[in-house]
Amino acid sequence: MTLIDIDKWQEIFYTLKKNKLRTFFTAFGVFWGIFMLIVMLGSGRGLNNGVSQGMGDLATNSMFMWTRQTTVPYKGFPRGRRYNFNNDDTQALKNNLPEIEYIAPRLQVFSAGEGNNNVVRGERTAAFTIQGDYPAYNLIDPVTMKKGRFINDLDIEQRRKVVVIGSRVYDEMFEKDEEPIGEYIRIQGVYFRVAGVFSSKKNDQQAEQENSQIFMPFTTMQQTYNFGNMVGWYSITAKEGYPVSQLLEKAKKIVKERHSIAPSDDRAIGSFNLEEEYRKMTTLFTGIDILIWIVGIGTLLAGIIGVSNIMLIVVKERTKEIGIQRALGATPFSIKSQIITESVFLTTIAGYFGLVFGVGVLELINTVLIQTNASTDMFNHPEVDFNKAIAALVILVISGAVAGLIPAQRAIQIKPIDALRDE
Repeated sequence: MTLIDIDKWQEIFYTLKKNKLRTFFTAFGVFWGIFMLIVMLGSGRGLNNGVSQGMGDLATNSMFMWTRQTTVPYKGFPRGRRYNFNNDDTQALKNNLPEIEYIAPRLQVFSAGEGNNNVVRGERTAAFTIQGDYPAYNLIDPVTMKKGRFINDLDIEQRRKVVVIGSRVYDEMFEKDEEPIGEYIRIQGVYFRVAGVFSSKKNDQQAEQENSQIFMPFTTMQQTYNFGNMVGWYSITAKEGYPVSQLLEKAKKIVKERHSIAPSDDRAIGSFNLEEEYRKMTTLFTGIDILIWIVGIGTLLAGIIGVSNIMLIVVKERTKEIGIQRALGATPFSIKSQIITESVFLTTIAGYFGLVFGVGVLELINTVLIQTNASTDMFNHPEVDFNKAIAALVILVISGAVAGLIPAQRAIQIKPIDALRDE
C-alpha cells in the first residue's frame, strides 16, 4: 500500500467525514496553534519594524559625544568649568584614532523650539533648527535627497553660503511644485542659496523634527555666526571589527588630556553609544522571538496531542477492520503508514488554513494602520518572514507524523484473532 493508493485515501476521507464534529474540533486545535504562532511572530516583527524605522538608516556602529561641566578640580582649574570642543580636537581625533570610519563635527546655531522666526523668504517667515554639518554626517545618519544634493567637500573648503533644507521647510517657504534649487532664503539676516531638499528616513515625530531642519556647511556656520573654531558635538562611527565602546573611551581620553580634564571625571563629557543600545534592542527582540516560539509551539503541541488522542480512538473504533486487513495479509508498515498519513493529512490541512488566516489577519491589521494613518512609532508593518513560515509548516508536518506514531504502533500490535472477536 502506497501514499497514492486510492483505496487508502478513500478510507481516510470516509473516516474524517464519518465524524465531522470530532474532525472539526480536532483540526481546530491545530488550526488555532499555527494561527496564534503566525500572529505572534508577525506582531513581534511589527514591533521590531516600528523601532527600527524610528532609527531610519542611522549607523548602528556610531557614537555621539558632547561637552558638559567638569565635576572634578584638576591642574588648578575648579570644578564646574565650562569648555568647548574645537577644530584642533577634530584633527587630534583623526590623527590618533585610526579605528574611526567617519567623524562629523556638528554645530547648532538656532532651534525651532526657541519660538523666534529665524528664516525668511519674501513674505514668508518661520522658525527652524539650523545645523552646521560635514558631508560625513549624511553617511552616519542618512536622509533621502528629494531634490539637488547634500553638502559636499567644496562647500566646506570654500565656506559656501549654501543650505540643504528639509521637506517641511520647503513646504513652508515655497509654493507647491516651485523649483527651490538655486533660490535664496535668509537666515538671521544672511542669505543662503538652496542646494538641495531632503526628507527624513525616520517616522512620525522624529521625521517631523528632522524635516524641519536646515543643514549648512560646518565651516560656513563657524564663520558666519562667529563661532571661531568651536565644535558643538561629534558624531563618530567605528570601522568594522572595532567596538564602539573602546573607541569612545579612547576619544574621551584624548579630549580630556587636551582640555586639562581629570581622568577620573566621568561626567565632564556626555556621550551616547548607539551600538550598545542597538545590541540591547536586538537582544530584547531575540528574546521576544524565542518566547513567541515557545508559547506558539506549546499551543501547537496541545493541538497535536489532541490529534494523537483522537487517532487512538479511531484505531480502537477500527480494531475489527484492522484485524481483517492483517488477516488478509496487510503488512505492519501499510497499517502504520495509513494511520500516520491520516494524522499528517489532518494536521497539514488544519495548519495550512491556520497559516493562511494568520497571514490574512496580519495583512488586515497592516491595511487598517495605513488607511487610518495610525502612529507607527512602536508598531509598523506586521509580517511573517518566509523562512519562519516554512519552518512552522515543517514543524507542523513533523508533529503530525509524531502524533500518528503512537496510534500507529497501537494498530500494528492488534492481533488478527483478537480483532475479529472485538465488538
